Amino acid sequence: MKKIVRLLFHTVLFISVFVHFGEAQNRDLKVYPYWQHLHDPSNILYETLSKTAFSNLEERWNKVTSFQSRDECLERQNDVKLILKDIIGDFPEKTPLNPVVTGILHHDGMVIEKLYFEARPGYYVTAIFCYPEGIKEALPAILYCSGHSYEGFRSEVYQHNIFNYVKKGFAVLAFDPIGQGERIRYLEENRKPRFPSPTREHSYYGSQSFMAGMSLAHYFIWDGIRAVDYLLTRKEVDPNRLGITGRSGGGTQTAFIAAVDERLHAAAPECYITTYDKLFKSKGPQDAEQNLMNGIAKGIDMADFIEVRAPKPTLIISTTRDIFSIQGARDVYDEAKKFYSLLGYPQNLEMTEDDAPHESTRKNREYAYSFFRKHLNLPGEIKDEDVIILDPEELWVTKSGNVYWDLEGKDVYDLTIEDLILKTEENLQFDKSSLRKKIIDLTGYESVKDEMESIFSGRTKYENFTVEKYLLRNRDYYLPLVWIKPKTEARRTILLLADGGKESAEEFEGLVDTWLENNYSIVLADLSGMGELGGGYSGGDARIDDIPLNVWYMGIHTGESLVGVHAHEINNLRRFIRSQNVDHKKISVIANGVVSLDVLHAAYIDPVEDNFILIRSLGSYQSLIEDREYDPRYLMSTVPGGILYYEIRDLAEGIGKDKIWFINPMTANNKIFHDVDLVNAKYIKEDIYSEIDKLIE
Repeated sequence: MKKIVRLLFHTVLFISVFVHFGEAQNRDLKVYPYWQHLHDPSNILYETLSKTAFSNLEERWNKVTSFQSRDECLERQNDVKLILKDIIGDFPEKTPLNPVVTGILHHDGMVIEKLYFEARPGYYVTAIFCYPEGIKEALPAILYCSGHSYEGFRSEVYQHNIFNYVKKGFAVLAFDPIGQGERIRYLEENRKPRFPSPTREHSYYGSQSFMAGMSLAHYFIWDGIRAVDYLLTRKEVDPNRLGITGRSGGGTQTAFIAAVDERLHAAAPECYITTYDKLFKSKGPQDAEQNLMNGIAKGIDMADFIEVRAPKPTLIISTTRDIFSIQGARDVYDEAKKFYSLLGYPQNLEMTEDDAPHESTRKNREYAYSFFRKHLNLPGEIKDEDVIILDPEELWVTKSGNVYWDLEGKDVYDLTIEDLILKTEENLQFDKSSLRKKIIDLTGYESVKDEMESIFSGRTKYENFTVEKYLLRNRDYYLPLVWIKPKTEARRTILLLADGGKESAEEFEGLVDTWLENNYSIVLADLSGMGELGGGYSGGDARIDDIPLNVWYMGIHTGESLVGVHAHEINNLRRFIRSQNVDHKKISVIANGVVSLDVLHAAYIDPVEDNFILIRSLGSYQSLIEDREYDPRYLMSTVPGGILYYEIRDLAEGIGKDKIWFINPMTANNKIFHDVDLVNAKYIKEDIYSEIDKLIE
C-alpha cells in the first residue's frame, strides 16, 4: 500500500504491467515486429491526418485547374473571400491608433521615427517609420514584415532590406510581429526569452487561440491592417502606391495580409509560398500563426492567397534549397499564372528564385526592388547597396525594449479571452440537446464501421494467466493490443489506456497482478501517436517540451481532431472486446492523463453500458484556456473551438453519474482541480487501488 501512495505522488498515475508479468515477457508487449511486411507504424497518426488533407487539396486542385474563363475565376475569388472571412474570423471595429513617436534618428541619409500604436485599445504594436531625408512629395510605401527573429525588424538582415528600400526612395513601415522584438511576452527575470525561438512562443499562446475557435493568424493580420491604417495617416505616403513584403514568417504575414487588405497594391512574399501538400510531405505544419482553422477542409491552399488578390501585382520570391519546397512554389506559380491569364493580366504575376537555402539573396533582393519600382511607379536603380546597420538597442521604441515591461499592455492571451467571451455570449442560445451531433462535427469523429478485421498474433500460456496479441484494423492501419487473461473465467474485462502506450510499465506495479488474481482480464492497447504507434513524426517547428503540436495543427487544418481520431479507435477497441465471446458485456475503461479526455469523448459519442475511470485527467477546459502557464501536453486532447459549446462536466453529465469517475482531476498547471460541478470527482491521498477496485464493481 505504501508503494501505491508513493507512486500516486511521484509518477503519472497509470495501471501498467505488473512485475511478474513483465519479467515473464521481458516486457515484450510489442505486436508489430511479428508482421514485418507492415510499414513502420510510428508515423500513423500524422499519416492519418495528412491523408485527409491530401484528399481535400486534390479536390480543390481539380476544381481550380479546370477553370477556362474569367467568370469562373471571379466566382472563385468571391468564394475564397468568404472562406477566408470564415476561417480567419470577423475583425473588430477600428479604434483610434493613438500613435506615439518616442524618438527620431537621422541615420545615413534617412529619417527613422521610433513609434508605437494601438491595434486594439491597450494592445501596442512597436514599429519604425523610415523615409529619405529632405523628401518633397508623397512616396510609395512598403509595409515590411519581419521573419522569425527575436530581434524583430532590428536583425541585421531585415535592417539591410529596410534601409535599401529607403535608399531607393520608398517610405517603409516595419513593425514587430507578435512575440518578437519589443513584443516578446514570455521573458525570464534576466529578460531573456523563455522559449528557444519565437515560433515556440507563438504556438504557446496561439494554441489557446485555437481552443477559443480563433486562428492566431487573425491577430497577426489585424496588426498588418492597422499598420496600413497608420501608413495612410502619414503625409509622406502616397495612399495609391502601397506594397508589402517580408521573408520567412514575414512571408507568411505578407501572403495573409495582402490576401485580406485590398489597399495593398503590390505584394512580394519571400521564402514562404509553397503548396500545403509539399509542406506536409516535407517540413510539416509550422508554428501556430501559419495554420488556419479548417482552412484545408474548406478548400484553401496557398495559391489562394495570391489568386484572391488578382490581378494586383504579386511576386513570389523563393530559393531552391528552402525549408519551404521549391517544387511547391513552382506549382503555385503555374496555377496562379493561369488564373492571372484568364483575368487578362499574366504580366502581373512574377517569380524569382535563387540557388540558396532559407535566406535572402542579393539576386532576389534586386528582383524585388525592380518589382516594386515597376508596380509602385518609382523608376530608378535596383542595385543592392551596403548600408550601415544600427545596434538593435538604438531602434528600441520603449526604454526597456519591451512593451509589457514599460506599457503593461494587453497581449494575445488577453485578446483571446476577450474574443472568447464575445463568442460564448453569441452561443448562449445553443441547444444542448444537439450537443452530441455538434461534438461529432467539431471533432471530425468517424463512426465505427460494422466490418471488423483483427489479426490474432500469438498466445503464450503461463501458470496463472495467458497472454494474447492482436492487431485490430482501424481505417487503413492496425492498433496493437495485448490481452492478458486469468486462468479461470474472467469476471470483467478492463481496457487500460495510457499516454505512454501499453509499455509505460513502471507505475502501479502489482495492480495487474492483483486484478488477475481477482479474475479480471486486462486489455492493454496503443492508440495512434502512442507506444508502438508513436514517435515517428518530428517535422514542423511547433514542438513545446517535446509535445508534437505540429500533429495537432494538422488536425486544425483538416477539421479532424486528435480527439476524434482517438475516440474512434477507443470505440473500435470496445467493440472488439465485446466481439470476442465475452459473456459480460460491460467493460471497465481505465485511463490516465491526457488520453482520459479521448476516452471521455468516446464514451459520450458511443454511450454503451460501460464504466469509465479517469485518473489525473484535465478537470476543465476553462482552466486550460485561462492559465498563462499551462501544461501544453493537455492540448493534445482538446477540440479547437469546442469550449464555445461544452465543458468537460457536460460530457460527464451526458454519460451518467453511475458510469464515470474522475480520480484526482487536474488543473492546466497540474494542481488538483476542485469543482463541485464535475460529477463523481474523487480526491484520494491513499490506497488508490482499493477505490478503483470498488468502482470497477
